[in-house]
Amino acid sequence: MKKNYSKEDIMKIAQEEDVRYIRLMFSDLLGTIKNVEIPLSQLEKALDNKIMFDGSSIEGFVRIEESDMYLYPDLDTWVIFPWEPEEGKVARFICDVYMPDGTPFAGDPRGILKRAMKEANDMGFTAFNVGPEPEFFLFKTDENGEPTLTLNDNGAYFDLAPVDLGENCRRDIVMTLDGMGYEVEASHHEVAPGQHEIDFKYADAVTTADNIQTFKLVVKTIARKHGVHATFMPKPLYGVNGSGMHHHMSLFNGDVNTFYDEDDELGLSETARYFIAGVLKHARNLVAITNPTVNSYKRLVPGYEAPVYVAWSPKNRSPLVRIPASRGLSTRIEVRHPDPSTNPYLGLTVLLKAGLDGIKNKYDLVAPVDSNIYVMGEEDRAKLGIENLPADLNEAISLLLQDEVLLTALGEHAVNNFVESKKIEWDMYRTQVHGWEREQYLKFY
Repeated sequence: MKKNYSKEDIMKIAQEEDVRYIRLMFSDLLGTIKNVEIPLSQLEKALDNKIMFDGSSIEGFVRIEESDMYLYPDLDTWVIFPWEPEEGKVARFICDVYMPDGTPFAGDPRGILKRAMKEANDMGFTAFNVGPEPEFFLFKTDENGEPTLTLNDNGAYFDLAPVDLGENCRRDIVMTLDGMGYEVEASHHEVAPGQHEIDFKYADAVTTADNIQTFKLVVKTIARKHGVHATFMPKPLYGVNGSGMHHHMSLFNGDVNTFYDEDDELGLSETARYFIAGVLKHARNLVAITNPTVNSYKRLVPGYEAPVYVAWSPKNRSPLVRIPASRGLSTRIEVRHPDPSTNPYLGLTVLLKAGLDGIKNKYDLVAPVDSNIYVMGEEDRAKLGIENLPADLNEAISLLLQDEVLLTALGEHAVNNFVESKKIEWDMYRTQVHGWEREQYLKFY
């Protein structure tokens, strides 16, 4: 999707396409998309990095006494939204956040991922390519446009219309993404009723994180036009599969996929094996970032295809890391536990950092587990050294705080604010009285 635009190119396109407004988009620490909208008359000022905003009102940014921050648009993220509001065309940039002294803001998630990529570059890798597989649910809305818990279809894996009533909405999403320059590789109904998946082509990590954020915005916008609500909540319903966001990942040096070795039995290089070993070593500790909500851990339970066990396999889908069959330039690993509630910039940061740690320290890769872990007993898993992922957000936060490699990658500012926010979330959940408790105990005791 990179266009290599110049300032002059953008000014010209904006005039020719009659763009009226520009959204300067960025993400807060929890991955929520934020934006400052400006009229066309302010475009040149924005291109000169002179648009300021109040950072004290953004989750995880700064205190009120140090609130002034600047948005630096990434020119290659320029795109005109294909939907046309009555007020005129709207375009957007994705921005990096800077301090008034011209230094990058330490808590900007996009900047944090860029720092991790700089480390990869220093180690001789020119690209960290990632292909995401985001899943989401579509629910019907009520007469006020508010989401209900009624699914929009009763379809199952790969079903077609008329069973899959979300097909038209999903097709409209794909066409919109295509018009914005995305290369969509697949779209289909997922396992659960009302659940869908759209996969787009891999890109470098920063571009992929940008694409995920834009994808969420497009999905929600188009779904609303179809009278349904799209949610990326990991587990909106009990008793069915939750929504994941598997990541297919590889490290390149120029045109060379450093994960491939044609002489290896599995076609995996030492670099790939070290990377996998690093991901497995840090897997339990990075889950607080890749699965960051209380609800995330309702998905990470046995019986619903989500990976719960820290292991890897070249063919088995029950472990955390799988190796897809393609080799050569397409050699990659698939990390299966992240969910779409993650801040994609931070999620890719910790996955990359974990893998790089494995490469730097040449961690030994444990033997693959090719049998179905879901049907193993606890004793059998223990013999193979297979650990469980954290059972809840509280445990995940504690494990994150023990991992110096990940803490260093995220930086003190991001860690302190993220952990503070998540501890509040956990405490609110922990002290809340839920409907299930009343059903179970109100009459019994």
